[in-house]
Amino acid sequence: MNLQLLQTRLGHMFRDAALLQQALTHRSHSSLHNERLEFLGDSILNCVVASILYERFSMIDEGDLSRLRANLVKQQSLYEIAQKLELSQFLRLGEGELKSGGFRRPSILADTLEALLGAIFLDAGFDVACAVIRAFYIPILDSVDPQTLGKDAKTLLQEFLQSKKISLPQYNVVATHGAAHSQEFEIECLVPKLSIQVYGRGGSRRAGEQAAAKVALEAAAHALSKTPCATRKAKPRAAQLKLAGIATIQNDGALAPKGQAGDAKPSASPQGSIQGATSPTESKLA
Repeated sequence: MNLQLLQTRLGHMFRDAALLQQALTHRSHSSLHNERLEFLGDSILNCVVASILYERFSMIDEGDLSRLRANLVKQQSLYEIAQKLELSQFLRLGEGELKSGGFRRPSILADTLEALLGAIFLDAGFDVACAVIRAFYIPILDSVDPQTLGKDAKTLLQEFLQSKKISLPQYNVVATHGAAHSQEFEIECLVPKLSIQVYGRGGSRRAGEQAAAKVALEAAAHALSKTPCATRKAKPRAAQLKLAGIATIQNDGALAPKGQAGDAKPSASPQGSIQGATSPTESKLA
C-alpha cells in the first residue's frame, strides 16, 4: 500500500501518519476506525463547499445555493472524487468486507473521503483542509450549470415547458412488470401541445416518471429547435426505455397503484410519437 502516492493525490503530506492510517480504516477492520473522523470531515466539507458557492455565485439565492451544496456533498459526488483518487486500493477493511467487495462500495468510499478531510484538518488545520477541498471542487464547478445541477428530470422538464408557456406534462402508469416484491413500473409521459408521447421504466412509480421525463425533455428540446414544418420520426418504445434505463436501478419504495398488480399491459399502441410543432395527431389522452 503506497500511502505516499495517496498523499500526493490529496495534495497533503501527513505529519502524523497515524491519522492517515485511522482515516483509511473501516470499522470492520479494527476498533480504531474512521467514523469519528468522518463526522468531522463531513462538517468541514459542508462549510468549505458553502463558502465556495457563496463566493462564486453571488446572484443565486439561498434556496438554490442549498440545492447546489446538497448535490456536491452527496454520496455519489464524493464517490466520484474517491474514484479519481483510486481510493479503493488504500482502504483497510475487515476480511468480511473484503470478500463482499466493500472496497467498491460507494458508501464506504464516500465515508473514507470525508474521514481523510477530517484527518487533514487535525493534522494541518482548517486552511490546508480548505485548500484540498477547493482543489477537488473548483474543476467540478467549472464544468457544471448551477441552474440545473441537482435538479431531477421532472423538475427540469416542468421548468422548460413553463418557460415556453406550454402546459405541464401528464404521467400515466401503462404497465407493471415482475413480482409484487420487485415490480418495475412503465410510465408514459405526454406533452400534448408538442405531440410527445414517450416512456420510461423504474423500480417505483416515481423512478419511472423520472425516466420518462428525461426522454420527454430531450424530445421537447429537439421539437422546439426545429422549423414549424419539420417532423421527427417516432423512436420505438424499446429505444425510449433504453435511453431512460438509468432509472431502472432506482427504488424509493413507492407502492404500486391499486389495480396495477401483475403484468398489466397498456390498452393503446406501444409505439409513441415524438414530433415537432406540427398539428397534433389523435392520441390516447382520455
